[in-house]
Amino acid sequence: MYDQFKAKAEGVSAEVHRFAAKSESLEFIIRFLQQEGVADVPQSHALWADSPFLDGMDTTPLRAVPGLKFAVTRELAAEARFGISQVDWALADTGTLVQDSTAIEQRMVSSLSGIHIALCPTNRILADLPDLLTRISPKDSAYIAMITGASRTADIERVLTIGVHGPERLVIVFCDELGGKNS
Repeated sequence: MYDQFKAKAEGVSAEVHRFAAKSESLEFIIRFLQQEGVADVPQSHALWADSPFLDGMDTTPLRAVPGLKFAVTRELAAEARFGISQVDWALADTGTLVQDSTAIEQRMVSSLSGIHIALCPTNRILADLPDLLTRISPKDSAYIAMITGASRTADIERVLTIGVHGPERLVIVFCDELGGKNS
């Protein structure tokens, strides 16, 4: 299902990467942030919302990246160039990510930054929305976000504009170690 998800997500301008280990994913994210010019100034810093990805990891390399912050506030999120969050599911038939965004920090980093880096366990790729609906319940999640590609609209004179209502880029990082392999 990974290949189907990748094809669909790339079809809506998402960038999709897959790594076997959390350490490889972390190296990619650090390298990506540095290549894209992360810095400790407004409009250039990165915010990383707390997530299971960080559990049990040595975050020393992350703390050495200038401009990477872990204390998510509304003000910092509004000025962030990069937002990093973990999503809960991926839907292969549409290339859509599904995030339990009950925690406001998840919503802020995934929707206010210019570039959203979304982490997803590879074994959380599902076939479609009906499959997802058998696994979630409104009782458990107060706010579910569906993310398909970069933000886009064509409501002004039918001219496609990217990044008006959210991130202009979506970078998806699948990690097999976060939950097993799903092909």
